[in-house]
Amino acid sequence: MGHSSTAGRPTPAPKKRWYRQLYFWVLTAILIGVLLGWLAPTAGTAMEPIGTTFVNAMRMLIGPIVFLTIVGGIASVADLKKVGMTGLKALTYFQIGTICALAFGLVAINIFRLGEGVNATAGTIKTTAAAAQLIDAGAHQEWWQFLTNIIPTSIVQPFIAGDILQIIFIAVVFGIALNAMGKLGAPVLDGVQRLTGVMFKILGFIMKAAPLGAFGAMAFAVGKYGVSSLTSMGGLIALFYVTSILFVVVVLGSVMAFLKLNIFTMIRHFKEEYLIILGTSTAEPALPGLMRKLEHAGVKKETVGLVVPTGYSFNLDGAAIYLSLAAVYIAQATNTHLSIGQQLGLIAVMLLTSKGAAGVAGGGFIALTATLATIGTIPAAGIMLIFGIDKFMSECRALVNFTGNAVATLFIAWWDRTLDADRVRSVFAGEAVEPIQVADLPAPAAAVEPFQPADRHPAYSESI
Repeated sequence: MGHSSTAGRPTPAPKKRWYRQLYFWVLTAILIGVLLGWLAPTAGTAMEPIGTTFVNAMRMLIGPIVFLTIVGGIASVADLKKVGMTGLKALTYFQIGTICALAFGLVAINIFRLGEGVNATAGTIKTTAAAAQLIDAGAHQEWWQFLTNIIPTSIVQPFIAGDILQIIFIAVVFGIALNAMGKLGAPVLDGVQRLTGVMFKILGFIMKAAPLGAFGAMAFAVGKYGVSSLTSMGGLIALFYVTSILFVVVVLGSVMAFLKLNIFTMIRHFKEEYLIILGTSTAEPALPGLMRKLEHAGVKKETVGLVVPTGYSFNLDGAAIYLSLAAVYIAQATNTHLSIGQQLGLIAVMLLTSKGAAGVAGGGFIALTATLATIGTIPAAGIMLIFGIDKFMSECRALVNFTGNAVATLFIAWWDRTLDADRVRSVFAGEAVEPIQVADLPAPAAAVEPFQPADRHPAYSESI
């Protein structure tokens, strides 16, 4: 059982003219947004509704797509033990990756020690109302809450709130139950497959507005926060970006090299998603595109459906780098001495707190405050020292998070011995490959001819 490979010699994929490519229009929109926010801050700030409307439209689809993809993947497999093993492998990889990311941030800030000389006094640091709310939320968050919050109080509430972890929980339970029904569940599985095609079709419509969304979000960000923050704390921003780039090239690049794949061709393949993330400062709108492209590249549907959404909550490499770097920077800036043992303790706590605020507005600050409150030695009010520049670091966090989840999914597929590396290389290189074909359907779908909508993923692809 598995995916079919490309037959014959691959031929170059037909190229659309440069002015019809989505990434060209998104990049143009970002540049126009930056110029508007810089030259006319008031007008730039007024563009906020355009950006938030696009992001909200994308988030509207994320819950249903995650649910349908996971249910379809689990209900279609013959051996549920393989699904469980895939989940365990993914969680193991996520924890190792998070430790590496936390260590990178820790080493970087200890080498350059940018917080020394700031000499901030915790008692004199003024907090804004918005920051105070985040500090309070983090201070009252326990490290174990992300475990207990996985189970929702209502089957509908997670879809309303957009809680990916709870949606994953519901989808896994539903998929297992549907799988256990055998042939009786075949009509439901067929409906799930058809609905998935509909969701991706809607996604294709919304993606046409991506340039507008990127323009509005970028114009608002530059207009509201300006470039003064970049000049006042440019060193810390630069350190975070350089550390993140090194992590992607060295750590994630090494994982890709182990798989005999190239990290740079993968990044080029996801250029549309990267530009959308850059424009909107969040990785959520790129989640459906990541799932679609990985499945097209040859990663099994059930692996993509389980690993990618879970990784969006558990595998936040960019956020991990940010947390360790920011925590030690605040300690240095407030003249709080941290021993090596205390810094290693930070990593241990962050392994849990970094998961607790996934998908929550201001999640990075909540996780950081929760960490500082748990440790008790670094003043939580110190987050105000970096509050003004957080917006300029959020894009990098989201980009690294996205990259880490793409690499993680490829690695888990290899670990499961289901990765077609030759197909992945061909797709990443831009070569034309045959569509994925499903064979050897298991019991739940055996009574119904499998529904393979011809326009399911290509519809989204053609629209961009």
